[in-house]
Amino acid sequence: MPPGSLPAVSRVTSLAPVSQAPRWLSLALPATLIALLAVSLTTGPAQLGWRDLATGLTAAPESPAGVILWNLRLPRIVAAVICGAAIGLAGLLMQTLFRNPLADPWALGVTAGAQLGVAMAAAGSAVVGMDLLAHLGVMSQLGVIGGAAAGCAAVMTVLAVVSRRVTPVTLLVLGLMIGYLSQGLVSLILHFTTRTQGRVFDAWNDGTFANVTWTHLRVLGPVIAAGALGTLWLRKPLDALLLGDNYAASLGMPVSRMRRAALAATLLLAAPVTAYCGPIAFLGLIAPHLTRALTRAASHLVTVPLVALVGACLAVASDLVVNLPWERHFLHLNAVNGLVGAPLVIWLLLRHRALRQLEG
Repeated sequence: MPPGSLPAVSRVTSLAPVSQAPRWLSLALPATLIALLAVSLTTGPAQLGWRDLATGLTAAPESPAGVILWNLRLPRIVAAVICGAAIGLAGLLMQTLFRNPLADPWALGVTAGAQLGVAMAAAGSAVVGMDLLAHLGVMSQLGVIGGAAAGCAAVMTVLAVVSRRVTPVTLLVLGLMIGYLSQGLVSLILHFTTRTQGRVFDAWNDGTFANVTWTHLRVLGPVIAAGALGTLWLRKPLDALLLGDNYAASLGMPVSRMRRAALAATLLLAAPVTAYCGPIAFLGLIAPHLTRALTRAASHLVTVPLVALVGACLAVASDLVVNLPWERHFLHLNAVNGLVGAPLVIWLLLRHRALRQLEG
């Protein structure tokens, strides 16, 4: 078997061909998300009771509770929901496309490529006297997304070209090296920008949903929705791709066209999230594996909607931990994600089946 033609994501082919999600899970995930949203709305540096919450949601936005809810917490929480779902779906797509159990936008350098694209767009805008990260007009937002999309697309093109010629381990190392190279170039670009831009990028690099505003969501929402709908539309071709390109072609599927469509959907999901929230680590890795563990299903008809829900729950939960009223220090979103994601990666690597697959 050629190095890049693995049969499927780790243990996917051994999972049951479930055609629908377990009923308890279909009820538990939405209920969990609703509970997390309710707790997140009341939790923060300024604690709000349930009565304050009801008052803030119904009162004028200029009231103290209204300002906290409508200007600070609601945009952040809505961003966590849609961006968590987007990163989860992007991870699912990449694990299927590259048939690699450890693939996600962070691990394969796609997030770093998008980060580099935003840095280059911002530096270019400074040359012409318009800071893309400081102005909130629609054209500025599109410029940020364009830079992230360009960097994301460049890295994904490289990965798509080499993925069929190398082993999964080599692909992961290549992704890590692309990430380190991108980070180095970002640091070099920032060296020649102003101190204010450097501070903005330092905060942006940590990854956070708190910087997203209603204005940003007008761009984020439609772009991510397009990527999610594209992923749902591709559910049957993705099932075939899990078993290899030759199998998919034997079913009469236009493999190259479907791969390009899946890469485009991944781009629509990963690039805008990175543009507005910074690099978000591990969510794209955790959500697909957790979903498969809960459902024992390989069918994308089952996993696509559930991965979106799991990704949203994980993002809101991480954001909730970050925004607890800590007294001494401020937690970073990626630090919280790493506490869950890093043990998962170690567990996957130490499993006998995963090791055998990664070694080709």
